[in-house]
Amino acid sequence: VQLQASGGGLVRAGDSLRLSCAASELTFSDYAMGWFRQAPGKEREFVAAISWRGGARYYVDSVKGRFTISRDNAKNTVDLPMNRLKPEDTAVYYCAAEQTRRWIDAPLRHSGMDYWGQGTQVTVSS
Repeated sequence: VQLQASGGGLVRAGDSLRLSCAASELTFSDYAMGWFRQAPGKEREFVAAISWRGGARYYVDSVKGRFTISRDNAKNTVDLPMNRLKPEDTAVYYCAAEQTRRWIDAPLRHSGMDYWGQGTQVTVSS
């Protein structure tokens, strides 16, 4: 199984980025997908999640209204457009997969994820 994250970069506060994660060697529609991030010196934190068919989404409060998670089960991809970026969004962003078809109405647990991507750096300057 491989999760390949891309789309990170260096931007200014207020700018936008779009992260993408391409999954391979798994039955993508069996998995809820999530994005996590880890800033220097901090623990990895949940950012956003989407259920197996995209019917349910959940976000950490700090990104609500700015980030939107989406998925394309035909292409095995999950995207995270990020708007109005802030310096505190600076982190390495990871996509992850959890084998479940449950309704997503709470943060995904770091320990519950089955597979992780390699991370992509997002840096937001003030």
